[in-house]
Amino acid sequence: MTDMTTRSQLEGALVAAASNYSWTWDRHTQSLFSQLPSGTGFLHPLQRIRALTDANYDRFLSDRDFIEAAMAAALRVRQPERDPNAEIAYFSPEFGVSETLPQYSGGLGVLAGDHLKAASDLGLPLVAVGLFYRDGFFHQAIAHEAQREMYERSDPRSLGLEQMPVMVDITMDDRIVKARVWRADVGRTRLYLLDTDVELNDERGRKVSDRLYSGDREHRIRQELLMGVGGVRALRQLGYTPSTFHLNEGHAGFLALELIGEEVDKGLNLSEALDAVRDKIVFTTHTPVPAGIDRFPHDLMERYLGVWSDRYGVSISELLSLAHMPGEPETFNMAAFCLRVASRSNGVSKLHGAVSREMFSKVPGGPEISSVTNGVHAKTWVSNDLQEVFESAMGTNWVSTSSESWKPVETIDSSVLRRVRRKDRQYLIDLVAERIGPRVELDPDILTIGFARRFATYKRADLLLNDLDRLEQLLTDSDHPVQFIFAGKSHPADDSGKEIVHRVASFAASEAARGRFVFVPDYQMAVARRMTAGCDVWLNNPVRPHEASGTSGEKAALNGCLNVSILDGWWDECFDGRNGWKIETSDAADRMERDADEAASLYSILIDEVAPLFYQDGSPMSDAWIEMMRHNWKTLGPFVTASRMVSDYDRFVYRPDLRL
Repeated sequence: MTDMTTRSQLEGALVAAASNYSWTWDRHTQSLFSQLPSGTGFLHPLQRIRALTDANYDRFLSDRDFIEAAMAAALRVRQPERDPNAEIAYFSPEFGVSETLPQYSGGLGVLAGDHLKAASDLGLPLVAVGLFYRDGFFHQAIAHEAQREMYERSDPRSLGLEQMPVMVDITMDDRIVKARVWRADVGRTRLYLLDTDVELNDERGRKVSDRLYSGDREHRIRQELLMGVGGVRALRQLGYTPSTFHLNEGHAGFLALELIGEEVDKGLNLSEALDAVRDKIVFTTHTPVPAGIDRFPHDLMERYLGVWSDRYGVSISELLSLAHMPGEPETFNMAAFCLRVASRSNGVSKLHGAVSREMFSKVPGGPEISSVTNGVHAKTWVSNDLQEVFESAMGTNWVSTSSESWKPVETIDSSVLRRVRRKDRQYLIDLVAERIGPRVELDPDILTIGFARRFATYKRADLLLNDLDRLEQLLTDSDHPVQFIFAGKSHPADDSGKEIVHRVASFAASEAARGRFVFVPDYQMAVARRMTAGCDVWLNNPVRPHEASGTSGEKAALNGCLNVSILDGWWDECFDGRNGWKIETSDAADRMERDADEAASLYSILIDEVAPLFYQDGSPMSDAWIEMMRHNWKTLGPFVTASRMVSDYDRFVYRPDLRL
C-alpha cells in the first residue's frame, strides 16, 4: 500500500498530524517531524511541511518507514466529533501549549496548556477559551547585557488554527468590537481563541487582542471584557452549554457579567441572577500578594459598566460594589469580584490556599478558599530518552498517579540513568552553544545547576550573586566542578526585573564567570524543556510565601533533577528531607539581611552537600546521588503530574459531589 502512496496523500497525512497539538507530547510524531528540514528558529511543523520541495517529497515517498510513520501519526489524531455540550469551560488569559504558539508569557500560561493536555489524556469533557494575540508575547534579546523586547506577528493558519463560522460582538465604551474565533485542537480538547484584528473594527478595536500583558489599564479592561463576555458568547454560538465555568485567575472574571445577563433576560433581578450563576463559576487564584491583583479605578470602570447597568436595571454603583475590597475605595478589585460571583475557589498549593484565605478574609460573601496543588504534563516535559527508560521499567502508564506505578524505578540500572542524564546534559549544552556562541565552556560531565523562570523581583534570580567570593569558590573547585545555566524574561514594564536580568547577564559575560556561568536569552518552552531535562539541580529561591506554587521544579523532578528550594509553593508540602534540599528561611525583617541569610544557606547546601554528594564516588553521579534521584521519583512522581491535578479538580472542584 505504501508503494502506491501519492504526494497528496503523504502531505495530507503530515498536515493532519501537525494540525493537532498532540504532537507536542507524542514523541513518535515528534520523531517523524524531526526528519523534516528544520529551517531557522522554532518553526511550527506546518510551516516546515509547507516549505517542503519536490526533492524532499521524492525522498520521503521512497522511504517506506517514513510513509508508515506519517500515516500512523495522522490516524492517531483522527477522532469522532465531540459532543459540543462539554461540562467544563476553562478560561485563561494565556495558554502555553507550545513555543510555536506564542500565546503565553510564563507559568500561568504553561500551567493552562498542561491542564488542557491532561484533560485530553483523561477524557475530561472540557473546552477552553482565551485570546489570540497577533503579536504574542515578546522575544528577548540581550544587548549590552540588558533586555530588549521584540515582537513577531503571527498568522493563525500557519499555526494549525481553524477559523470558526461565528463572529462575536462586545460593547466597549459605547462602541461595538467584533471578534472572530479560532480553534486549536489540543489532543481531544478544543481551545477557542478570540481575535479582534478584523476589518469591521476601527483601529482601536483591532488592537484589543494585539499583545499579551503589554497594555495600559484600559487596554487590560478591554482584553478582559473580550475574553470573559466574548468568550461566553462564542461558546453559545458554537453550541456549548457548560455547567461549570473555570476562571484560571481573575482575568476572565467578566464572563460573570454575561452569565448574569442571561439570567436577567429570563426575568430575574440582579440578586436572583447572581444566586443562579454562582454554582456555575469556579475561581482559581494564583496570586499570593495583593499587588498581583487586577485593580481598575471606578471612573474608568463606569464607562464600561454602563451597558451592563442598563441591561440589569440597576445603578452602576451597585455593580461596582460587587468588586469592593475593604480598604480600597474607588477601586474595582477583580479578585474580590471573582470571589463574590463564584461558589468554589482554590489556591494552587496548600500553603497558597492558607495565604489566600488570610489575604481575602475581609471579602464578604465569598466561598471558602481550598487548594489544588499545580502539576505538570509529564509527557510534555520529560525528555524522550528518559520516557523510553520509564516505559521499559514501568510500562506505558508510568504517568499514573499511583505510588505503586513508580516503584519500578528501583529496577532501572544506574548505568542507564547515567547515560541518559549525560545525553540530556549534552542536549542542553548544545542549545546553549546555539544561543550564545563560542563563550560556552560547559562540560556534559560536570554538575549542572539551573535557574529558569520569569525574572520577577520576588523570585530573586540574582540571589546567587549575593556573595561573589563563595560563588567563585564553587566555580573554581576542581575536585567538585560546577556549572550554572540561567534563563528568564522580565515583564517589559518591570524595571526592577529588567535590572535583575542585567545583573545576571553581566556576571555571565564577565571573566569571573569563568565560562561556567551562562545566561541563555529568549527563554520559552523549548528552552525550559532542555533545562529541566539537562540540569542536575534546580534552584528556586523566592521570597516566602510569594511563590503561589511554581511548576518548573516539578518538571525538573520528573526528569531526575533534584530541587534546592525555599519551602514555598508546592515544595513546602512535598519536601521530605531526602528528595532534595531546603534553603533555610530567614526571620530577618530587613530585606538585605534576609537575602544574605538565605543566600548563605544556599551556598552552604551547594558547597557542603550537593557537590560532594554528586562526586562522592570520584566521578559524576555517584551511587548515593542516583539513590536520591530514585527517592525523588518515588515520592514526587505520583504527585506532581497534571493528571493528578486535573483529577483533583474534577473530584473536588468541578464536581464536588463525587467526594461522597
